[in-house]
Amino acid sequence: MSEKANKHILVIGGSSGIGLAICRQLVAQNFTVIAASRSSSDELESMKVRQIQLDVTKLEDELDVLPDAINGIVYCPGTINLRPFKALKIEEFQHDLDINFLGAVKVLQKTLKNLKKADGASVVLFSTVAVKVGLNFHSSIAAAKGAIEGLGKSLAAEWASSKIRVNMIAPSLTDTPLARQLLSTPEKQEASDKRHPIGRTGTAEDIANIASFLISDNSSWITGQVLGVDGGFSTLKPV
Repeated sequence: MSEKANKHILVIGGSSGIGLAICRQLVAQNFTVIAASRSSSDELESMKVRQIQLDVTKLEDELDVLPDAINGIVYCPGTINLRPFKALKIEEFQHDLDINFLGAVKVLQKTLKNLKKADGASVVLFSTVAVKVGLNFHSSIAAAKGAIEGLGKSLAAEWASSKIRVNMIAPSLTDTPLARQLLSTPEKQEASDKRHPIGRTGTAEDIANIASFLISDNSSWITGQVLGVDGGFSTLKPV
């Protein structure tokens, strides 16, 4: 059995999109992966990934079945609710907070003891490019993900003495089931491609590459960082 097979990685929201791509990569790298999601995945079953049914808005004791030591957690659940600020109801802000931010809080509070029992652990959270770059109609999701960035940096400092690293990935628009409506026509796809200096919309694999790196020991000196994985959207304006 390889050394990585003895390392247990929990992927929240691992049944589709970016989470599923992360599970694929971690399994390919011989980590032992546990996926917790609202729905199950035939692909995860074929990869022999242990699956736990979990709704982060109603978390109770579902994670009590985890191994004593967890070497990494990737929290993937997200929402896309792009509407003018005046059209958003308080309930919609609450929904985005519940899934993107408070769900992560609940999971990390439940699993902190497991992370501490590992000899070094890594947590990966997800922000969005819209926290750094002001974008129309992103007020609710940007606020929720901004909270994630504040949480992640604070926990990186608080948990450093326990050898727990915490980093965040801030993607731009990525071609996933969650974003499918925003890329549903050739015209929308072309417009998205043109907005990114690198000339294309991101893929789930693009994001999974960075998440699996941050989970691995190859990133053992990186913590408290927000990595923009966005095709240059947040920093470049080519002329």
